[in-house]
Amino acid sequence: MKTVKSVKNSLKFKAEDKEGMLSIKIGLKRYTLPVNARLISGEGYLYLSFPASSELYRVGENDLQIMASDADAADANTALAGSKSRAPREGRPLPDSLAEALKSIPAGHKIVANEDGSHRLVKTRTRKLKTS
Repeated sequence: MKTVKSVKNSLKFKAEDKEGMLSIKIGLKRYTLPVNARLISGEGYLYLSFPASSELYRVGENDLQIMASDADAADANTALAGSKSRAPREGRPLPDSLAEALKSIPAGHKIVANEDGSHRLVKTRTRKLKTS
């Protein structure tokens, strides 16, 4: 009996290199990714192998350019990862009515909804640290 792992290892070098198999749509344009893949297809089976890698691409006019490993990627990080800051956003103050309503909730309580849709105040659960 041959295992899947042994068959994959034997097919790795028999498969043909194909270029331009992967494409992605960004906005209204479709770009072909410059990734080589190895492929063999037969009766009811398909072997597909991509090299284990990760790349950062810059979107150009008609193509994608791999960014050099020593290039400044701060803009790419900002565009792709976004900010994880939990600081309040400026320029969006709470409406006065909402601020007043939040002030009226006593410390140690929260608002919950009942099954019928009405709301009520309940005491929040205080968690204690486990001691071992």
